[in-house]
Amino acid sequence: MTGELSPIDKAKFVAAKKAVEFVEDGMRVGLGTGSTAAWMVRCLGEVVREEGLRIRAVPTSARTAALARDVGLDVISLDEARWLDLTIDGADEVDHEFNLIKGGGAALLQEKIVATASDRMVVITDASKEVETLGAFPLPLEVIPFGWQTSKALVEEMLDSLDVMGCTSSLRMNGAAPLFTDEGNHILDLHLNRIGNVRQLAMVLNQIPGVVENGLFVDICDTVVVGYGDGRVQLRDLNDNSVREDRLEFVESDNLFADLGD
Repeated sequence: MTGELSPIDKAKFVAAKKAVEFVEDGMRVGLGTGSTAAWMVRCLGEVVREEGLRIRAVPTSARTAALARDVGLDVISLDEARWLDLTIDGADEVDHEFNLIKGGGAALLQEKIVATASDRMVVITDASKEVETLGAFPLPLEVIPFGWQTSKALVEEMLDSLDVMGCTSSLRMNGAAPLFTDEGNHILDLHLNRIGNVRQLAMVLNQIPGVVENGLFVDICDTVVVGYGDGRVQLRDLNDNSVREDRLEFVESDNLFADLGD
């Protein structure tokens, strides 16, 4: 029940619920991965069931696909959709220019492909993810398993010449074994503390052999929806530089909030 939610979960929920209002009948919609995106998928499923909204959904991970099917969404591949009207996803950090760090859920590659193939990307978040400068959250980097230690050394050597405060990285683990993404790759988490030039870093990282993609999303996000624990929600639009505020009332409901363990 909503009455049992923490303030952070309430903030995620209201942001997700507000973002679903951007979805219109007949749209092809990209579905993000992570705890905030899971709220959005649940809310979208509720709208589809109760209002008969007809959409086709393209998930960004196997677990998002499973959740989407569970709540009754019509799931298709990006190749079937070809192009999307809208993608809704969360973020690990977002700055005032709508640059993002994503990949805390190890789905950054599919997330970036899907978001880039969309007319619009709406990011849902809580206020704790807003930052003046990106970099406090470790920057995820997807690398192929072959020679990953060489890739790691090359990345750290390159970071030493760039405008960042930290130059170390660590292999993300899944228990005692390295984590594998849906594409069978590893994740290196770069501990940078502060990223001085986001655009430069994004371009340089992808030139290193073995690197598949980085978690910097630049010039991709159009709208940020920020939720707060008291039910307030802010809509920030980059295109017209507008900020609108709304408030959503909590209604204790059936099973919308069940099994959201991520």
